Amino acid sequence: MAQSIFMAGILIGGLVLGDLSDRFGRKPILTCSYLLLAASGSGAAFSPTLPIYTVFRFLCGCGISGITLSTTILSVEWVSTRMRAIKSISLGYFYTSGQFILPGLAYAIPQWRWLQLTVSIPFFAFFLLSWWLPESVRWMILSGRSSKALKTFRQVAAFNGKKEEGEALSLEEIKLNLQKEITLAKAKHSIADLFRTPTLRRVTSCLSLAWFSTGFAYYSLAMGVEEFGVNLYVLQLIFGGVDVPAKFITMVSISYLGRHTTEAVVLLLAGGCILSLIFVPSDLLTLRTALAVFGKGCLSSSFSCLFLYTSELYPTVIRQTGMGINNLWTRVGSMTAPLVKITGELKPFLPNVIFGTIALLGGSAALFLPETLNRPLPETVEDLENWSLQAKEPKQEPEAENASQRIPLQPCELDLGPN
Repeated sequence: MAQSIFMAGILIGGLVLGDLSDRFGRKPILTCSYLLLAASGSGAAFSPTLPIYTVFRFLCGCGISGITLSTTILSVEWVSTRMRAIKSISLGYFYTSGQFILPGLAYAIPQWRWLQLTVSIPFFAFFLLSWWLPESVRWMILSGRSSKALKTFRQVAAFNGKKEEGEALSLEEIKLNLQKEITLAKAKHSIADLFRTPTLRRVTSCLSLAWFSTGFAYYSLAMGVEEFGVNLYVLQLIFGGVDVPAKFITMVSISYLGRHTTEAVVLLLAGGCILSLIFVPSDLLTLRTALAVFGKGCLSSSFSCLFLYTSELYPTVIRQTGMGINNLWTRVGSMTAPLVKITGELKPFLPNVIFGTIALLGGSAALFLPETLNRPLPETVEDLENWSLQAKEPKQEPEAENASQRIPLQPCELDLGPN
């Protein structure tokens, strides 16, 4: 019950904090989320009753949702196009490090209250450190805070050893370069805008299914660790260890093959692994564990790819709202997974059929998403629509391109003089 309520907190947090972040900025929401997680996590450690404990766990879920969304968006909006994939996967490795550390802490601190307090106190330090983080310049410019954006630009330039280049920037230059975006961003945006245009409807629908299937299938494996006959602490370390090569392969794949192909392939492979478990006898524990670990690695890759891919697909003016909605579908999947596990009482193979099929559907949906490799971030809804139109235009054959570039020579008579 407490875990389900925790997931509900992540779900609600994604909805509420995503919208607030688009309205009030990424940095304030991130700072408040750190404080919320630190306070509610510490409160849960001292809870005298289950109802109070579940309330604190709900608030923890809200805080984690705000931290995850704001960190991802800030990273994408500050990092250059060619470094986005590397930065996104690098953040994922810190998540993996947490998976390595947590089993060790749980083994060393068997009392759950002290364990809860131990993992919550560091967030007070993160709350203080977050005051020195710069706000997203993209968000400030599109929100009419150009003067503050210019000041932040210069501070970052000075920090990076480019003080002269920063001082050369002017407010007029920024406004001139982003005049179109500033004008369009004056319109108010809401969750309904995610379905306003054909391209946004397709992107939101396909991403929602991909996020849902990833969370749904991921927690099906996470909750079934006792089925594989391996020590709980050891299996958690193995689950964390598979993320190291999985994230590296994902980084290479999304940098060269693209986000679209990578996301579709890893979800289809994960679905295939889960369905394969149906045909492996229960006494072949090593093979079942290997399939589960490989499937978990694919789903971890899917999470890494989706965080980057989603933030690149949504325009700046509704990016955080879009991330929040898709995060909601992940949590719906994680909350639904325990209910599907119950169907195993009817037919033991039924849960894996459902989990595997949904993962395959999510991978198929990813095939209908546009590619974002080496593209600048869309600032407005119109930018995203233009992407779609360009993708649908038939490419010219090389011969046709060369022909269109030829300069026709006009006939002329040369005047060579009287002779």
